[in-house]
Amino acid sequence: MPKKALVIHPRDNVATALEDVYEGEEVEIERGGRVVRVTARARIPFGHKIAIERIRRGEEVIKYGEAIGIASADIEIGDHVHVHNVESAVGRREK
Repeated sequence: MPKKALVIHPRDNVATALEDVYEGEEVEIERGGRVVRVTARARIPFGHKIAIERIRRGEEVIKYGEAIGIASADIEIGDHVHVHNVESAVGRREK
């Protein structure tokens, strides 16, 4: 049976793991009235985020329908999304 993850808002490009997920496990996510399945590309601890869309470096990471950060590296579907590949947009200035 697939592990579960939660999407809060239809704009979100990440979901929150509702239990520990291990590399290669399938995650079931309800999004926009339909269920999608994503295979974890790495371990996703409970409460952490998993990418449900490809997010390119410099693009916004969306959770709760709002930008929570900027991808500091390309993020593939199924990747663990956390401080190693997201930076804060707070106080960020364009150069």
